[in-house]
Amino acid sequence: MKIYLDNSVLNRPYDDQRQPRVWLETLCFVLILQMVEKGEAELVRSPFHVLENDESRAVERREWVEACLNLASHTARITSEMEQRANELAKAGLKPLDAAHLAAAESADAEFFITCDDQLIRKYRSALRALTPPELILTLTKEQT
Repeated sequence: MKIYLDNSVLNRPYDDQRQPRVWLETLCFVLILQMVEKGEAELVRSPFHVLENDESRAVERREWVEACLNLASHTARITSEMEQRANELAKAGLKPLDAAHLAAAESADAEFFITCDDQLIRKYRSALRALTPPELILTLTKEQT
């Protein structure tokens, strides 16, 4: 199972953990990382992760995200088809960087696109399943029973 985590998930441990939703998403993110480390899931990374992460001024945060991305067993390469798909998604109302991440996930044949951005999930419609970290954990739990 291939999973693409967007940067909102990768940075979640650095958000205000006093908020119940943030805390829950962080816990689920840790579970996802454990699945990747155990070989139960495969992480996909793209050049868009690096681009977005390099913009962060917080060194510790950048290093954390980089360490997580180093667990990836797949790398989506930028192709003309990916660029075209990202443009289509942007024209459909997604932010350009979100569109690029989604196009990368699609091109890498990821089964799940995981984000903490509810608006992104609502706007995106395709075969790729866009979920929050808790939704992914619940989905996988249901599929195992």
